Amino acid sequence: MQHQLIDKLKTLRLGGMTETLELRISQAQSENLGYIEFLELIIGDEIDRRDARKLKQRLAKASFEEEKTIEGFDFSFNPNIPARKIKDLAACNFLHRRENVIICGLPGVGKTHLAQAIGHHACRMGHTVLFTKTAQLFRKLAAARADHTWEEKIREYVRVDLLILDDFGLKALTTSQADDLGEIVTERYLKGGMLFTSNRRIEDWLGLFPDAVFANSVLDRMAHNAHQLVIEGESYRRNRRPQE
Repeated sequence: MQHQLIDKLKTLRLGGMTETLELRISQAQSENLGYIEFLELIIGDEIDRRDARKLKQRLAKASFEEEKTIEGFDFSFNPNIPARKIKDLAACNFLHRRENVIICGLPGVGKTHLAQAIGHHACRMGHTVLFTKTAQLFRKLAAARADHTWEEKIREYVRVDLLILDDFGLKALTTSQADDLGEIVTERYLKGGMLFTSNRRIEDWLGLFPDAVFANSVLDRMAHNAHQLVIEGESYRRNRRPQE
């Protein structure tokens, strides 16, 4: 009888229920559960499995360098880090308001970890996320121009709920890079959130663009209603190195 049930579950594409079916049957017998209670248990298991599978897919598509979380970040090492603000951002209300986040600070203070952690939280809350080094984004768009897939590649950066550009502003932008950035920022403006990390403070970004007028237009959209965090203090990476 149980074998027939398993076959029918697989026919209905509910084969995942078989993973906990014996456990739930045993639980129903030992706790004398009613039919509805038993049904709720196995349906709940299936929902949990599907949610876990969808989260795994979102995390894979996000292309994080590492799986970083807010829970795994040691805020105690640097009291200058605005822990409450970062945890508020991890709630992702800024995404619902179509706002941006800008995290600035010297190399090693934890910017990339925090950016990925916020992105991880966004994935856990059902949002689509894409993480990329800014230099990598420009390389991919340059290649897309060459093979005539530029518009398709731009759509990849525009359609996600949260786009994270890590290490923005390491070098001055070329004209084509500035144009690419402007296209993405303009298309995403008031439609989706962006998160930037940078070793430079935002007031130094203007000089990265080859054209000041165009720069002002793009930066206005990037910084409009953006949550700006400047992290000062010692290196988080150095603090986390294994003791010799």
